[in-house]
Amino acid sequence: MTREEALALVEEKVKTKNLVKHMLAVEAAMRALAPRFSGDPDRWALAGLLHDLDYEETKDDPQRHGLLTVELLKERGFADEEILNAILAHNRHKEPEKPMEWALYSVDPLTGLIVAAALVHPERLAGLTVKNVLNRYKEKAFARSASREGIAACQKLGLSLEEFVGIVLPAMQGIREELGL
Repeated sequence: MTREEALALVEEKVKTKNLVKHMLAVEAAMRALAPRFSGDPDRWALAGLLHDLDYEETKDDPQRHGLLTVELLKERGFADEEILNAILAHNRHKEPEKPMEWALYSVDPLTGLIVAAALVHPERLAGLTVKNVLNRYKEKAFARSASREGIAACQKLGLSLEEFVGIVLPAMQGIREELGL
């Protein structure tokens, strides 16, 4: 599946603009992380772009989230097991094991924390620093839905929290216009 095909699928299935922006943020972060683990940036990015494809359909039934995406992709002939497993792992339908799986599991909540931090920063995403994000990470009441446990799982990749934010933040800043931040 090409990025263009994946984006067309996102446009077909996802109507909430902020959810599309989230998926684009995760895509950018995954693309930036891939080389660190000798991964194919295009494949890692595809996992990020597609990971929440079924979210609108499953938001009231979170146990199905991710499962419907995998089912839909398989019906369309998509057979990249590494990407499918990463999508399953991001919502714990399988235990994350491989780097792509842990990366998606950790990136998903981190992008939410970064967006929340950007929204309260006077310069938005452009002025946000790793230190700003780490300070917000420590504030448990800030962006409460951004799982600190999920973000901290970056350590399973051999990355400190500071290193992890240092890779993901610039990736998101690189698409800040698309994100509207």
